[in-house]
Amino acid sequence: MIFNLNGLEKFDTILSRFGEQGEKTGWTYITIGEDIAQHLNPGNRKSFRVKGRLDNHNIESVALLPMGNGSFIMPVNASMRKAIGKRKGAMVHVEIALDNKPLALSKDLIDCLEDDPEAKEYFFSLPNSHRNYYSKWVESIKSPEGKAARIADVVNAMNRHWSFSELMKYRKTLKGG
Repeated sequence: MIFNLNGLEKFDTILSRFGEQGEKTGWTYITIGEDIAQHLNPGNRKSFRVKGRLDNHNIESVALLPMGNGSFIMPVNASMRKAIGKRKGAMVHVEIALDNKPLALSKDLIDCLEDDPEAKEYFFSLPNSHRNYYSKWVESIKSPEGKAARIADVVNAMNRHWSFSELMKYRKTLKGG
């Protein structure tokens, strides 16, 4: 493998999808090999964020998640899949670099947490990466009604000390599966 000196890694890979894999069940993702991950963020074995492109779709602040064997995965969510028009099994061109830009938490979410000290305390006890995940999920919906519903769901989840996957499972039961 030849690495770019500017920290931008370019490669082609296949979109994969987890079967039964705990909280990752059903996720679409790409694998980032240990060699690429270590070139992007040397010595790191924890989750970190990248920016770049999937095919012609720009991405930023996307988490790479460690898989325990030195490799990482990058979840490819529904909006990313829609933007590139691809599903499991398709080849995708990837261009990524380390993204050190600090993530700003959703102002609306933080404002609502201010009204519920117990939920706020639990939220801020979570690792940064978990707080960022909730915040990005809240901000990823465009309609004010949808955003308000997601904020309410997060506040309720914080009061119950739920993980993000527990919240998603609960939401799925409300929709009838």
